[in-house]
Amino acid sequence: MAEKVDLRNTYVVKKNEDKTRDLVARTILENGPLSAADLASKLSLTAAGIRRHLDLLLEAGILEAKEPYRSTKVARGRGRPSKVFVLTDLGRATFEHSYDDLAVSALRFMSNVPDSNLVADFANARAQEIARLGGQRVARAKTQSGKIDGLASFLNQEGYATTVKSTAIGIELCQHHCPIAHVASQFSELCEAETEIFSQLLGSHVQRLATIARGDGVCTTYIPHAPSQTSQTSHISQGNNANLTNDGVKS
Repeated sequence: MAEKVDLRNTYVVKKNEDKTRDLVARTILENGPLSAADLASKLSLTAAGIRRHLDLLLEAGILEAKEPYRSTKVARGRGRPSKVFVLTDLGRATFEHSYDDLAVSALRFMSNVPDSNLVADFANARAQEIARLGGQRVARAKTQSGKIDGLASFLNQEGYATTVKSTAIGIELCQHHCPIAHVASQFSELCEAETEIFSQLLGSHVQRLATIARGDGVCTTYIPHAPSQTSQTSHISQGNNANLTNDGVKS
């Protein structure tokens, strides 16, 4: 007699594995590019377990493996760095998006209107809406880091899965999900206007280092550290001293 297979248990195992793979993809969405070791640590999985899930997600086209991004200002260590895993366009499409083909068609129509800047005007209007909705949260903060945290909090509320990373020379605002990535990949004006409004809200120069719309795993905005009050006072003092004559009288 053939051995009886418990299909119920097989189904449960499959459902649990599907949930784990969804969790792997969600973790990459919310944290940006991660290595297999990072994922195994975050999800408490064995090296063999995470590799099995990653292989299936790669085969399904949900993930792709890339060389990790390295800033030119960061010294390279010995050895070849481990590859990191990022969501593909297909992978991002499995999560919530606030765009559709109608938005692309509308912007394409606007871009073809002669002697007009309708796409740029729309991008700027959208950026102003970001400022209107999130501006108060940023303005309430008294420090630069507080303003950045306020902006990150607002972006999280809007579905951008945003984190803040402090470095020796500045702060990186990392948006691990972009609800309009599909549209922005065809109309860069949206990213440019968003970057400009970030600069206005934070009262600081900012620089976009990477964008999901360009195929990067995360939208990264660099904000240099604000000068400390001590350094500002020292600079003012030095400037005043430079205007004094040898007798101690201002020239």
